[in-house]
Amino acid sequence: MDRKKISRRNFLKTAGVGGIGTVLGPKMARAGKEDANQHAQMPTRPFGKTGIEVPILSLGGMFDIPNNQLMLKQAIRLGVTYWDTAHVYGNGASEEGIGRFFKKYPEERQKIFLVTKSPDRDPDGMTGHLNLSLKRMNTDTIDLFFMHAFRNTRPLTNEVRAWAEKQKAAGNIRLFGFSTHRNMEKCLSSAAKFDWIDGIMMTYNYRLMHKRKMKQAVDACVDMGIGLTAMKTQGGGQGLFSSDEEPALKERFLEKGFTQEQAKLKAVWENPKISAICSQMPNMTILMANIAAAMDKTRLSAADLEQMAGYADATSCSYCAGCSDICENAVAGNVPIADIMRYLMYAESYGDYERAAARFRNLPESARRRLNHIDYSEAEHRCPQKIAIGRLMAQAKQRLA
Repeated sequence: MDRKKISRRNFLKTAGVGGIGTVLGPKMARAGKEDANQHAQMPTRPFGKTGIEVPILSLGGMFDIPNNQLMLKQAIRLGVTYWDTAHVYGNGASEEGIGRFFKKYPEERQKIFLVTKSPDRDPDGMTGHLNLSLKRMNTDTIDLFFMHAFRNTRPLTNEVRAWAEKQKAAGNIRLFGFSTHRNMEKCLSSAAKFDWIDGIMMTYNYRLMHKRKMKQAVDACVDMGIGLTAMKTQGGGQGLFSSDEEPALKERFLEKGFTQEQAKLKAVWENPKISAICSQMPNMTILMANIAAAMDKTRLSAADLEQMAGYADATSCSYCAGCSDICENAVAGNVPIADIMRYLMYAESYGDYERAAARFRNLPESARRRLNHIDYSEAEHRCPQKIAIGRLMAQAKQRLA
């Protein structure tokens, strides 16, 4: 395989069947094998004001964990002891798979910083989800419990604060926070005004990290002592645009000994204010590739980061930055544009059509029917990224329905 032609989609497709050298640059392939043999220590960082150190690489649990138990064992052996899942991942199978592992290896539970999430906004609903998560995962406590997929911080009510404090006092959870794929800057800036939020997981990558509002929001959270976990760090787009600059970017990093995918991880780790990256790693090859990137001490130069930022600017119209309040208000909320953009990203960038189609089919039928009957011109006019929203909504209807 020509490593210069590895895209995020090809990276995910080939990782399960090829050798580790197919997705790692030559330097990283050697480093990954050496680290595995020598049990090198995964770097850690403080998680906000909590006093807890977490590994800079977190295992995302949106894969078939029940049938990939060896992945969990190897993750622990290699220092990836921050595990992230959610009540809804795999309709509960992700949590059940972790529970199966802890039942077989109960001594390993104490090594894991365990995170799960509830999509509910009501304390009673969250209680039900939490209790079921504890049961599924064969554990007495969740290290960090998230309210899942915020678009704003209005759900952070006094009742939710009281619920979180009650669950902490009972020992059911240690820390509390939320995750967000949309309007991230607003969510982070608003959360920094609360003194009871311990952690946030947000979309954050080389496309977003240089933006003024994002930098200000991250700084505000850090000043408040909130631990930050980055997700969606590859900055995958929706597939209608490509740039002549991409081959040069890939070549630049291959010359340094690692792939573009690894470089994107390293770009996020360049910011010491980010505690960890949560990455979906469904097989050993991707796990080893990401571990090699985490272990490697090579720093990206200012010129490296500048070229990545230039590539991000050149391809901005192919990437939804999650600012859904802008585009969805322009269509009166009749279409969940940001959600559909994320599903297209799963399909076009990750090559995960099954997950994308399943998420799309779960949208209300009325919203799916409206997709081809909405005038998106005002939404496109307002979009900071200048995305061809109408074309992408039609593409989603055609490819994911």
